[in-house]
Amino acid sequence: MQIGVGRAGWYSYDWLDNLGRHSAERIMPEFQHLAVGDVIPLSPDGKHGNVVKAFDSNRWMLWGDPAGQATWYWGLYPVDEQQTRLITRVRMRYRWTSLLALFNPLVEFTDIAMMRKCMLGIKRRAEAAASDSAQAPATT
Repeated sequence: MQIGVGRAGWYSYDWLDNLGRHSAERIMPEFQHLAVGDVIPLSPDGKHGNVVKAFDSNRWMLWGDPAGQATWYWGLYPVDEQQTRLITRVRMRYRWTSLLALFNPLVEFTDIAMMRKCMLGIKRRAEAAASDSAQAPATT
């Protein structure tokens, strides 16, 4: 819910993905409310990015670019009482007659490294948060 430039970051290579700002290490309450039509910022000014197309809170969300050429899905799938699997998928429609087609291979090969780092960053933070809550003293 909180991912994006100017929000909690991308949990990837911050010097590249997040304008040099460190991605958040905790859940940030101010970024926990999304609505269909909201922009997940990809640009420093926060005005350009993917638009939230649909979501089911705490289960999945789907973003898309305004031109309808790409979608990005995030889904949470419970494995058992202690584990949840996060799946993400990006789909892009390539227009091979466009000059942008020359840019597509660059996106494909760099996105693999960036998404791997992002997913590992989310995993590390989620496991740290789970460990912290398990160690917290019970209050009555």
